[in-house]
Amino acid sequence: MSMKKSFLFLMGFVFLGSLMLAQPGQGPMGRQRLRESINRLRLLRMTEALELTEEQSSKIYPVYYRIEKEKLEIIKALNREIGDLKTFLSEAGPKEEKIAAKVKAVKDLKKNLLEKDQEFEDFLGENLTDMQKAKYIVFSVEFYRNLGEKLDRARGWPKEKRDY
Repeated sequence: MSMKKSFLFLMGFVFLGSLMLAQPGQGPMGRQRLRESINRLRLLRMTEALELTEEQSSKIYPVYYRIEKEKLEIIKALNREIGDLKTFLSEAGPKEEKIAAKVKAVKDLKKNLLEKDQEFEDFLGENLTDMQKAKYIVFSVEFYRNLGEKLDRARGWPKEKRDY
C-alpha cells in the first residue's frame, strides 16, 4: 500500500509539472498537453477514490486511454465541422444544403462523444463493485466541479461569475 501511495504522489507531482508547462494560451499543443494532464489526474484520482485493485487498474487504464484518444479525434472533427459551419454562416447567401449537412455532422459527432462516454461507463459497470460504482458517481461530479473551479480561478474569474 505504501508503494501505491508513493506512486500516486509521484504521478500527482508529474501532473502538476505538466500543468505548468501546458499554459492555456499556447495553442493546440498546449491544450493537448493540458487535456492529457487532466486525463492523467482524473485517472490517478479515480484510482485513489475508488480504491482500485491492481487487477482493476490493469483492465481500466488501457480502455480509458483508448476511449479518451478516440474522443480527442471526435473533438477535433467536431471543431473542424463547427469551423466550417461558421464559415458558411458568414458567407453571403449561405447554401441551405451545406449548412444542413454540417448541422447533421455536428449532431452525429456529439452523439459519438456521448456514446464513447457511455462505453466507458458500461465498461466500468462490468469491472467495479457496487460500492465502487457509487463512489465513481460521486467522484465524477466532484472531480469536474473542482476542475471547473480551478480553471475559473486560473482565468481570474470572480466567484459570482461561476455558475455551479
